[in-house]
Amino acid sequence: MTPNPAASTAHPGRGATLNPANRFDRLTVEADPDFAEFDEHGVPVERPHPRTQFYFDATESVLTHNDSPDIRHSWGLNPYRGCEHGCAYCFARPYHDYLGWSSGLDFETKILVKTRAPDLLRAELSSPKWRAESIGLSGVTDCYQPAERHFKVTRGCLEVLAEFRQPVAIITKNFLVTRDRDLLAPLAACGAAAVYVSLTTLDAELAGRLEPRAARPEHRLRAIRLLADAGIPVGVLTAPVIPGLTDHEIPALLDAAAQAGARAASYVILRLPHAVKDVFLAWLDTHAPGKKDRVLSRLRDLRGGKLYDASFGARLRGEGLFAEQIKRLFEVSARRAGLNETRLSLSSAHFRLPGGVQLDMNLL
Repeated sequence: MTPNPAASTAHPGRGATLNPANRFDRLTVEADPDFAEFDEHGVPVERPHPRTQFYFDATESVLTHNDSPDIRHSWGLNPYRGCEHGCAYCFARPYHDYLGWSSGLDFETKILVKTRAPDLLRAELSSPKWRAESIGLSGVTDCYQPAERHFKVTRGCLEVLAEFRQPVAIITKNFLVTRDRDLLAPLAACGAAAVYVSLTTLDAELAGRLEPRAARPEHRLRAIRLLADAGIPVGVLTAPVIPGLTDHEIPALLDAAAQAGARAASYVILRLPHAVKDVFLAWLDTHAPGKKDRVLSRLRDLRGGKLYDASFGARLRGEGLFAEQIKRLFEVSARRAGLNETRLSLSSAHFRLPGGVQLDMNLL
């Protein structure tokens, strides 16, 4: 689907400018851009900006197994579906299609909250079948998005993980992660916790348009410092690298993260699966029209002439000469910054069941 410029409208605090059609639905409803409502005095009434709505998720399990060779952790834990950060590039947007909603504004305004997640997690970790493999928190949407400040589902899950000394790696772009240093530090002391802070750009203005409700770059760097000072291993994830828009920032991003206390670094090239392409192209039209052709041209160079290639091994890093240039730039920049000298590894050696019974994982 090609975004309809007439249907694309920038909303304050939102990354998406449109609601692409759900790929599973045959019927779609679009507001008529030429239609206007008027009050009793004949004055046009502005349409209200979309507000965030929260729904309770009645799922019966919270740990999802992952068999992708591109992802390090075998298990994922996602306390929320949808994400109010509203990042225009978010690869997770198409998951909302399975819920009957849109990958656009619906994804960032209709948030499902797994309020039972801590209890479900406790039950799953207590199962005799559980082998204490590392868990990624979150694998899809950000576990520290704005809703977490109120619902505290992620904190509840961390309390369970800390009780079991279950190894966990967190990925977030929200300063709110620093709130839970009291839980993460004891886990880290057992070698069972690490945090990766996602950093896309150091340009606060660009970040405000690209990731409207996420923490600004300076706050993410401050989060790295606070976590590192608390003894929690921290890495930086420069994701996504947007060719033609943010790729030139790689050296500065890694240097800033290292100075803040990060020890490891990784990167992911921009991914545009399904309707994410529509959302991001509309974002370029609205916020960076002069750079659109260059961004799309370089993406096609990385994807064999296409805007996206879902093949394992290629979808996160791309292929070809330009992909190799980005890889070399990243590796050289990381080495100069002193990053990746040691790997942030997690240990299940201290995993225990409630009541203080520690298991010998070699016997499982």
